[in-house]
Amino acid sequence: MLLAIDCGNTNTVFSVWNGSEFLCSIRTSTHHGRTADAYFTWFSTLAKHYGVPLDITDVVISSTVPRVVFNLRVFSDRFFNCRPLVVGKPDCALPVDPRVDNGVAIGPDRLANVAGCHDRYGGDAVVVDFGTATNFDVVSEDGAYIGGVIAPGVNLSLEALGKGAAALPHVDVTQPEKVIGTNTVGCIQSGVFWGYIGLIDGIVQRIKSEYGRPMKVIGTGGLAPLFAQGEMLFDEIDYDLTMHGLTVIHEHNKNLP
Repeated sequence: MLLAIDCGNTNTVFSVWNGSEFLCSIRTSTHHGRTADAYFTWFSTLAKHYGVPLDITDVVISSTVPRVVFNLRVFSDRFFNCRPLVVGKPDCALPVDPRVDNGVAIGPDRLANVAGCHDRYGGDAVVVDFGTATNFDVVSEDGAYIGGVIAPGVNLSLEALGKGAAALPHVDVTQPEKVIGTNTVGCIQSGVFWGYIGLIDGIVQRIKSEYGRPMKVIGTGGLAPLFAQGEMLFDEIDYDLTMHGLTVIHEHNKNLP
């Protein structure tokens, strides 16, 4: 079985893939000081809880936090006796090479999103990924990553607002009942929710106009369903797009001559 690991700036997800479906997906906070032994204790305990056997034969990793990769490599080698495939490293081939400026480092999660999107929905698409940052990844007809947009993430914006304006309370992100807030919490919720609706729609429309062809819009990440409420922003919401992309990249490398 394959263990797919997606390590973001805020959260890390471990998903076990049996070749046809994910048996479980387990989430923890990202911490660069977590050791290989700590990873295994946490992962094995929860895998047992979900009734998932630990007969892992392969590991694929996407990490936007370089400092955690070493311990994840040790984790894979020590407990599953395998060398992990790390997306973005020279020995990890992509189904289609990116077409961007020379020397540009592309986030591994974005590469996984593009691979997963093309496999499930085809090309000519935009993936909107709600993470620590809100990423817009453009997928060409043949499945290449050809660029995108990076905007501040929703929770990051809320944290910045709280730190920069001491009198304002922390609020949860939700769709407000009306646009015009009649109290502080309502005003903040309206600004964040409708502000991001406008940001997503505006950027997607500009991408479509510049791309010059019809495009599908795929939403992923924890907050994607929230921003799809009542708005025709996305053609599809795909909760495990990044993890699926990791399985696609792993399969591609496995089948190389």
